[in-house]
Amino acid sequence: MKQDNHKILTINSGSSSLKFALYQLGDSEENLFKGDFSKIGETNGSFQVKNSQDNNLIQRNMDLPDHHTALEALSKWLKSDYPEHTITAIGHRVVHGGEEHKKPGLITETLIKSLNDLIPFAPDHLPHQIKAIQSLHKLYPKLKQVACFDTSFHRNMPKPAKMFSIPRNLFQQGVQRYGFHGLSYEYILSELQQIEEKPVSSKRIIIAHLGNGASMAAVKDGRSVDTTMGFTPAGGLMMSSRSGDLDPGIIIYLLKEKHLNGDQLNQLINQQSGLAGISGISSDMKVLIEKQKKEPHAAEAIDLFCYQAKKYLGALAAVLGGIDLLIFTGGIGENAPEIRERICQQLGFLGIYLDKNLNEQNASVISVKDKPVAVRVMKTNEELMIARHTRKIITSEV
Repeated sequence: MKQDNHKILTINSGSSSLKFALYQLGDSEENLFKGDFSKIGETNGSFQVKNSQDNNLIQRNMDLPDHHTALEALSKWLKSDYPEHTITAIGHRVVHGGEEHKKPGLITETLIKSLNDLIPFAPDHLPHQIKAIQSLHKLYPKLKQVACFDTSFHRNMPKPAKMFSIPRNLFQQGVQRYGFHGLSYEYILSELQQIEEKPVSSKRIIIAHLGNGASMAAVKDGRSVDTTMGFTPAGGLMMSSRSGDLDPGIIIYLLKEKHLNGDQLNQLINQQSGLAGISGISSDMKVLIEKQKKEPHAAEAIDLFCYQAKKYLGALAAVLGGIDLLIFTGGIGENAPEIRERICQQLGFLGIYLDKNLNEQNASVISVKDKPVAVRVMKTNEELMIARHTRKIITSEV
């Protein structure tokens, strides 16, 4: 049966950037274009759009005082230069859904209210995402909008995986492990269903989403049973500029002895730590790999990243009772053979053996043939996952 085509605009709004894409979904899935606004809040921002062949459709420097200005520019460009791209609906990546939101949902006033209530859980993300929803409602008042929560994938984890060892009343008030990168993990599992001979539900899987933000998830019976990120996206693995897990005593020390306030702590943990903080050079893994032979601090940052990733991989394998499939995704996971190799070194006791040549080639399967654990490299696509969810929601509402 032929399916109706829907043109879904996807929005991923950050504190100083906004990424977008347009997908046409019907009998097939086609990306029409994708782009971004950068340096929002500054006078030297930029607006860039590329088509599916990676050719520039627009590249413009412009003042971007706020997200609404960016979205107005996007709407104006669409209506004037690409009027044939009539949008059917809009899907948003929403970083935090709290306890309540376990699946994507149609955006209503009630849902907006619940997101406002969750702002203390994600103060660096949710305000911008809520404003983007409101701005697009003004620009496209008749279009349905859908919220796709990055936490939903992990909401049915076993209780021990969700709990921190703090007073129970805090857990009951929502202070628990939520996990993130859920849209990425969902996409990877959906693709696996198409390429794996055995059902995904029969495998013990660890997915390593390694990019500017980095996390891992343990998947059993096709669902998340544990993950490294916690109450916020700052927890777990060391990242490009986020610290990952810290001894709580460090926070107390910084508050009492170094007299940092909340904003300064937030800045230190989310923007001054990780690869950037350890290297003192860059938050970009590619840059650090290039400099590691001459810059000892760059080498040390890479060492720490790989050490932590190896340690968390082992912990998640213990949770699963072993591992059948390891997947690398995200910017680093997809494009840095050296990092994959260093993480997997000395993991033969888990059944993990990389084929050096296949790894260097960024092949889809990089493990030695006939070894217990298959190791894959897979490109993620959170935007397409958002578009799929959005289409499903709006068609079920008709």
